[in-house]
Amino acid sequence: MIIARSPLRITLGGGGTDLASYYEKRGGFLLSAAIDKYVYILLNKTFDGSLLAKYSKIERAHKADELQHPIIREALKMMNLETVPIEICSMADIPAGTGLGSSSTFTTALLTALHCYTGNPVRSRRIAEEACEIEINRLGEPIGKQDQYISAYGSIMEMEFQKDGSVEIEPVHLSDETFYNLEDGLSLFFTGYSRSASNILKEQDTKSKSSDEEMLNNLDDVKRMGIESKNALERGDLVTFAEIMNEHWEKKKKRSGGMSNPKIDEWYQLAMKNGALGGKLIGAGGGGFLMFFANDKPKLRQIMKNAGLEEVRFRFEMEGAKIL
Repeated sequence: MIIARSPLRITLGGGGTDLASYYEKRGGFLLSAAIDKYVYILLNKTFDGSLLAKYSKIERAHKADELQHPIIREALKMMNLETVPIEICSMADIPAGTGLGSSSTFTTALLTALHCYTGNPVRSRRIAEEACEIEINRLGEPIGKQDQYISAYGSIMEMEFQKDGSVEIEPVHLSDETFYNLEDGLSLFFTGYSRSASNILKEQDTKSKSSDEEMLNNLDDVKRMGIESKNALERGDLVTFAEIMNEHWEKKKKRSGGMSNPKIDEWYQLAMKNGALGGKLIGAGGGGFLMFFANDKPKLRQIMKNAGLEEVRFRFEMEGAKIL
């Protein structure tokens, strides 16, 4: 049996500038961090010659084209494993649709497992590129490239998205003190809402493709804030980093009417009055996790618990997709 895992992620700055509809015009910049919550893929040989896929559903088929799960189907086809008798089972620490990049994390874990199965393990960049090929090019999802790369590489990374589609990625240079203070100060609270990232991002993608100036200018500001966030982190200025999170959240809400709702806004204001220095909704918007940086984390934790939000505690994950 082969077991692969890939880490989920949080976005620290520049979110939304990794969509082709934007970076092909103006180039993108983003900060992302892998966390110690994972998607797991288990592979095993079947003995009846069938393909067996187990996720929220169970599918049995004789060839990949018969599978309903689009990512599994396209990954098997891309790797010329359409009729290989294998069982594919997935599990995750966090539910899908909660803003932590689960779909792309699933894809990178699956590709890592399949490459191991073929006896041909590959580097992180190839895993990320193949995941983008499946989700963006083959399946036509209006999503960006952040999730595939951070899941493949792990760590805390800065990414530059070039106009030609290439991605430059390297670690953010943090002091040990800043690394641990950032990790200790961040909190994730589940809103109870899940949603499709594709549905939320479609509006941004459509407006960017049509060169909507308001949308492009919004994303220009977000890119600038992403660079400022990186600079703040590298000089150890976590207060400024938190303030930029607030500014980013205000910009993010203007990109789509479905980005927030009255209850999320209420929780956000509650946190800001009770220990949080800055925060935002993680992912495409509309639900998932609220993330805050706090100078009084115990107070924030208790207030949000009393408001009915479940905290998910995490640490940064320095490894990307791997075989266990």
